[in-house]
Amino acid sequence: MTLQQLVYFLAVAQTRSFTRAAEQTHVAQPSLSKQIRALESELGAQLFSRAAGNVALTPSGEALLPVAERIMSDVDNARLEVQELVGLRRGRVRVGATPSVCTSVFADILRRFHDTYPGIELVVHESGSRDLVRDVVRGELDLAVVIAADRRGEAALTVTPLLRESLVLVEPVDGASAVDIPLESLAERPMVMFREGYDLRETTLAACRAAGFRPTFAVEGGEMDAVLSFVQAGLGVAIVPSMVLAGRPQLRGTGLNPPLQREIALAHRSDVALTHAVAAFRTVLLEFLRAARLPSGVELI
Repeated sequence: MTLQQLVYFLAVAQTRSFTRAAEQTHVAQPSLSKQIRALESELGAQLFSRAAGNVALTPSGEALLPVAERIMSDVDNARLEVQELVGLRRGRVRVGATPSVCTSVFADILRRFHDTYPGIELVVHESGSRDLVRDVVRGELDLAVVIAADRRGEAALTVTPLLRESLVLVEPVDGASAVDIPLESLAERPMVMFREGYDLRETTLAACRAAGFRPTFAVEGGEMDAVLSFVQAGLGVAIVPSMVLAGRPQLRGTGLNPPLQREIALAHRSDVALTHAVAAFRTVLLEFLRAARLPSGVELI
């Protein structure tokens, strides 16, 4: 039994005529009749009586009719579901981003995508870059905006460079310096340190080692918002992306000597084709960044 045979069966049942059914389904009448006979042969029952030129459903045909109607209804619903997904009227995008991205340009990107594709569900996960990369590789996220360092070596990932951002020393406005601060001078200052799993933690520790010292932690283990709050409270200083200081007038960022920078990239699995919804989100994100007025210390790659 094929779907096309059910289409022909329903057409004959509705029109009570093989000729009109053939016209309705745009097929030659002999071909339609042949398919109906093949269906009857497979089912082992005659579906139509053809006495004296009158076409009517037999009891077997009456039994098949509601089943065929349900099947074709399900087929139409399935076709509509797929068309909606392909047409981006429905779907889901699971995207991750680092806290520095979430607190700056990401909200505007999400708004642009939602305005363009209101039927697509957005699931956002904010975390450290290492955690996000792990989740993408595991298939728990479709895309993630991560720190590019060492990600090109991930065989399972396709990485698209996005931005280059400066890292600055953040401290309360009253204590901030007007000139770049030598990294080695931080040996004498307590620091507020991110939790394990944050690339900023490893970046800071590596920079301190290169400058010849091991930093002293006043507080350790915070997320981005917590770290900035602890710095604002005067507990210590921290090294953060310049973009996170927008809208925080109580904090000031000072450049470092030698300067510290990092690259932001978009990552997705190489072995999994992007769905239409995920591909559309990637396009919106890239187009937004190309046209956006980026915060100070941030530039397109």
